Amino acid sequence: MSNRSFFDGSDSGDSGEDDLPYPKPLARSAFLTPEFNPHTYLSTLRNRHQTLEDLRTDLRSRSQEISKELLDLVNENYEDFLSLGSSLRGGEEKIEEVRLGLLGFQRDVEGVKAIIDGRRKETEALINQRKEIRRQMQVGRALLDINQRLCELEQSLMMTTNGSPTNNAEPDIDHEISDSGEESDEGQGGGMSISRLTRHTQQYLLAQQIMKRVGSDHPFVVRQEARMTKVKNTILLDVGNALKQAGGQDTEYLMKILAIYRDLGEYQEASKVLKQRKP
Repeated sequence: MSNRSFFDGSDSGDSGEDDLPYPKPLARSAFLTPEFNPHTYLSTLRNRHQTLEDLRTDLRSRSQEISKELLDLVNENYEDFLSLGSSLRGGEEKIEEVRLGLLGFQRDVEGVKAIIDGRRKETEALINQRKEIRRQMQVGRALLDINQRLCELEQSLMMTTNGSPTNNAEPDIDHEISDSGEESDEGQGGGMSISRLTRHTQQYLLAQQIMKRVGSDHPFVVRQEARMTKVKNTILLDVGNALKQAGGQDTEYLMKILAIYRDLGEYQEASKVLKQRKP
């Protein structure tokens, strides 16, 4: 690039080439913008009175100047960079204090964690104990319910402790009153009250269901199996007598009795009684 003066808009007084508008040097500030883009920057130079070769020479010179400035900057601060390591010496004691403080804090955290874990396990044990107590209470209520229902059945069926009917047992007054008003349930032949037989059957089946829920291997349930068998046999005896006494034309009464046999699961017993029934 020639060493000619740049065009500044003033009259030079020289003739010829000295009056030509020479381009000004590339502004350094244009390269410092954060959004600098080479293509955009070159497009702004379209009105620059300069050949492409001269522009390339200017850009190369600008790059060399920047590289030289960067190298000078590194050389000026090189000694400071080397002395940076030595300036960091003497902090071992501080680091050791921080390390010991962190270890102490870690031990404190582990101690608190151990206490929390212990309380959590203790709480879980108490919760499980409470659940077990509730379960045992439910089982106890169920056992009392079983015993109460069996006692009511034995009393209503007028059974003694050995399962045989008793002559001096007092009848169930409430049931007798209820049965006296249920003449529609009696057969034409003066059969027994269906509602009474159905009530006994439902009580028996409910007691049986509760026993299954408690568990057939429970000691109390095992001891009640004999009572349950005696109650069922007594109910079957009453139902069989009612079936034998049923009138031949009372089909509805007969079907209700057979439904009781069905609920008890005693189909064979029903068939046996029907064969023994008088026509």
